[in-house]
Amino acid sequence: MDFAFDARTEELRAKLLAFMDEYVYPAEAVAEEQRAALASPWDTPAVVGELKAEAQKQGLWNLFLPDTEYGAGLTNLQYAPLAEITGRSPHLAPTATNCAAPDTGNMEVLAQFGNEQQKKQWLEPLLAGEIRSAFAMTEPEVASSDATNITTHIERDGDEYVVTGRKWYISGAMNPDCKIFIVMGKTDPDGADIRRQQSMVLVPRDTPGVTVRRAMRVFGYEDHSHGGHAEVVFDHARVPVTNLVGEEGGGFAIAQARLGPGRIHHCMRLIGMAERAIELMCRRAVSRTAFGKALAQQGVVQNWIADARVTVEQLRLLVLKTAWLMDTVGNKGAHTEIQAIKIATPRAVVGILDRAIQLHGAGGVSQDFPLAELYASARTLMLADGPDEVHQRSLARRELKKYL
Repeated sequence: MDFAFDARTEELRAKLLAFMDEYVYPAEAVAEEQRAALASPWDTPAVVGELKAEAQKQGLWNLFLPDTEYGAGLTNLQYAPLAEITGRSPHLAPTATNCAAPDTGNMEVLAQFGNEQQKKQWLEPLLAGEIRSAFAMTEPEVASSDATNITTHIERDGDEYVVTGRKWYISGAMNPDCKIFIVMGKTDPDGADIRRQQSMVLVPRDTPGVTVRRAMRVFGYEDHSHGGHAEVVFDHARVPVTNLVGEEGGGFAIAQARLGPGRIHHCMRLIGMAERAIELMCRRAVSRTAFGKALAQQGVVQNWIADARVTVEQLRLLVLKTAWLMDTVGNKGAHTEIQAIKIATPRAVVGILDRAIQLHGAGGVSQDFPLAELYASARTLMLADGPDEVHQRSLARRELKKYL
């Protein structure tokens, strides 16, 4: 087996690593200082715009899109090591390179299922990094891990759809640059097939009846860097029928098509988060002394670092295998592996981050190191894009079928 990256991947890795060292890491503290001085904490710090301009200049832009018409034309296998690098600074680097969720998934939906007018109006400015977007699916009143439970109504009235429902943890929606929602709801709640009741429609943020009610906190803090996670109410919001994405009843299938790449992208970035944690652990261990010797000489610390390295190497191989399968046999053919990485990666990275926090003492839970924020992000991903237990259930059923 050949584990070497191809020439194009190596070239982009080198450019991206240099971009991170020269621009992104120094900008982390600057972004926090600028955000504290903004009139609204949801406004975008100026340094983010500077990073985006530099990334575009260097050709480090829209790397996630395999379609050469819209993106870099990279395979999942080529993109994996690049996404990992951006994961080392997950609240800046993905945005700087226009590879941040939820925009990535939304751009993929529009590129694959959108009509020409939708692509012109929404996909093109998203590709250019001029606007942001949100994906409105999760609801507070039902177990949204089962998408068939969604209760938001999308009712046709002549040449319009009327959208009524309440969503929450809608990532990015607090950002004033978020101009468009892809909303999932039911156009046929009484349909025979529970997976053909859902549809997706495009709802501009400024549509009458759309209210971004409040920011939802994550472990007690507001995630400013991602544009927040909002509660959004759609109260008889009217949009033209031309805002339908794909066909009526196709919402569930579109969601599944969107979530496959989204899940592996999260896992790619999580490995980068783990690498950042290992680096911080090592730097801390060689610079601090406790009980008469350096932390690096403490057996428990050595075990933590060794276990973290083994875990990351295992996860990376599984993610790369999954990316390769997605490229060669498609998302359906890689179904088991996509679920496996979604289960294994956040769980393992949370463990690594937890020990890195422990090694940093009080500093580990402070704002002076990125570990607490990374931990909150990684722990949230054990819920986002489907809770672990949902993937375990599905994966186990697939395994058991072999013996029935």
